[in-house]
Amino acid sequence: MKKQWAFIDTGFRGAAWNMAFDECLINWHQEGKIPPTLRFYGWEKPSLSIGYFQKVDKKIDLEAVERHQCQFVRRLTGGSAVLHDDELTYSLVITESDPDIPVSVQEAYHVLAEGIFEGYRNLGIPAEYATLDRESARGRTAICFEKPAFYEMVVDGKKLSGNAQTRKKGVLMQHGSIPMSMNTNMLFDLFVFSSEKIRERSRAAFSKKAVTINQLTNREHRYDMLTDAFKEGFKEGLGLEFHPLQLTKAEWDEVEQLAQSKYETEAWNINSNKERAGIG
Repeated sequence: MKKQWAFIDTGFRGAAWNMAFDECLINWHQEGKIPPTLRFYGWEKPSLSIGYFQKVDKKIDLEAVERHQCQFVRRLTGGSAVLHDDELTYSLVITESDPDIPVSVQEAYHVLAEGIFEGYRNLGIPAEYATLDRESARGRTAICFEKPAFYEMVVDGKKLSGNAQTRKKGVLMQHGSIPMSMNTNMLFDLFVFSSEKIRERSRAAFSKKAVTINQLTNREHRYDMLTDAFKEGFKEGLGLEFHPLQLTKAEWDEVEQLAQSKYETEAWNINSNKERAGIG
């Protein structure tokens, strides 16, 4: 018997609104207002999202963010920075205690990534799960797509998608970036490097570490092409049936208010983890 989930495609929105909606999904699911839910979305402008614990000072070039007319936001989830632009982004919420969700974060990724895996198969892309030894898993990079994590999708060792997860209030929320193409010139401009030589060396090496859907297929994809492929992928990979998520005006207003009070503020986006302790 297939599991019943809700589905919503919120289309192209601002960075703060997108992150506020993902947090609201956690709250609504915890309150019993919505069932397990899959959401698809895009970004109205290029946007740099950074991980919950990621430092901004001496790491992110905020002048370059402004120069490129990027939006900037901090996620609830951990991990490294992601430049969201020409992509499909997904998020999902499900109760931590659901019998299909392993306690281990890595194993939960593995289960939920089945939907991503099948989505790539629907596009004719032979994606595989990244399997790392302990040594490979160590170390951090400021840029998400420079290095795959356990059970993320790769082709010939090159990373295809970036995913992050948090567990709050008994709810697991996972979201991820599925790029059609990637502006690496912009991406590497947004970070602080000790020299321009090192920046250019890192930019040049990136093509050996990450790859996009358009590069693999030699074809230009559109947002709706990916939504069709990955919605079917989640149905197949997780054994789901979807029904539309219907929200009240009060719930839409809740998203707007949270975006303004939290995700648009410097206090949330710029401050250190300790300084942000009392926010939300």
